Amino acid sequence: MRWLVATALVVTACTPTQAAAPSFPTAPVVRTDLVSRTNVDGTLGYAASRTLVGGLGTVTWLPTDGRIIRRGQRVYAADGHPVPLIYGQTPLWRTLSVGVRGPDVRVVERNLAALGYSLVVDDRFTWATAKAVKAWQRHLGRPQTGTLTPSEAVVEPGPIRVASRTARLGGPASGPLLTVTDTTRQVVVDIPVDQQQLAVKGGTVTITLPGGKTTTGHVTTIGTVAKAASTGQMGQGTETATIAVTITLDHPKAPGRLVAAPVTVGFAGTVHKGVLAVPIEALLGQADGTFAVQVAGKLVPVELGLFAGGLVEVTGVAEGTRVEVPKP
Repeated sequence: MRWLVATALVVTACTPTQAAAPSFPTAPVVRTDLVSRTNVDGTLGYAASRTLVGGLGTVTWLPTDGRIIRRGQRVYAADGHPVPLIYGQTPLWRTLSVGVRGPDVRVVERNLAALGYSLVVDDRFTWATAKAVKAWQRHLGRPQTGTLTPSEAVVEPGPIRVASRTARLGGPASGPLLTVTDTTRQVVVDIPVDQQQLAVKGGTVTITLPGGKTTTGHVTTIGTVAKAASTGQMGQGTETATIAVTITLDHPKAPGRLVAAPVTVGFAGTVHKGVLAVPIEALLGQADGTFAVQVAGKLVPVELGLFAGGLVEVTGVAEGTRVEVPKP
C-alpha cells in the first residue's frame, strides 16, 4: 500500500494540466471595428492671423500678448482715449451722424443694442442713435459728440486674441498696431497632394499633442491651391506638392496652455467593421512565413488582415478565445 501511494503522488505532480499552464498573460479574441490611419505632421495654433491697423493720434496704451478682447472692450488707446471693439462684417469708413444711412450704421446700432443702449436697430442714424452714441462715449470717457468717426472703434467679426504687438507706446496710431487672431484653436496640416483623398470635409481625425496626449478634431477646410516644398533640386516640385488642410479641435481646452506646438494628425483610411482581432504582440511568426497564435499551449495558425490601433485582424480562431500575449 505504501508503494501504491507513492506512485500516485508522482503521477499527480506531473499531470498535463499543470504542464500546459500558460506562461504569459492572455487576451481574448475580440470582435471590433478596425480603422487604419495615416499620420501627417501638423501645427497647432489660432485661426485667422492678421494685422490690425489703427486710426488717428498717438498710441498711449496697448494690450498684452495673449489677451482676449471682446465687444465693448478697448483694443488700444490713442491720445489717452480707449478705442473699443465692435462686431461686424462692414468696416467704418466715414463719419456717422444724424441723417446718414447704410450698413455701417446698422453695425454700430446692433453693437450699441448688444451693449445695453436703447435704440431701434436699422440702417438709419437718427437722434435716438446719436443719444445712444453720446451715452457710450460718456462711458468710454471720450468727448460726447453724438457722432462716430472710423478711428473711434475697431470692427472685427468677433472676439480677437492678441498674438503680438507691432506698434510702440508713443508711436503713431495710424500704422500697424497688433497682430491678432480669432479665439478658435485649430491645426493646420500640409498634406501631400497624392494623399489628399484622406482629408474629407467634416471627417474626424485624431490629434496627438506634445507629451503623447490625444484628442479629436474634424476637417473644416481643404485647400485648393497646391504648394511645392523647396528641395533645391530641379523637377521635384510636383513630387513634394502639398495642400493645406485646416482642422478644428472638438475639445478646444485639450492643449492646455499651449499657444503653438507641433502635432501629429491621424487621418482615417481603410475601415473593416465587425472583424475578429488580437493584440499585435500575440502574433508568432513561423518558419514558412505564416503566423500563429498560442492558445492553451498550442499553436493555432491564423490569417492576417488589417493592422490598426495595436490590433490585427485575424481568421482561424473563435471570438472569446484567450491567446497568449508575451510581455514586451
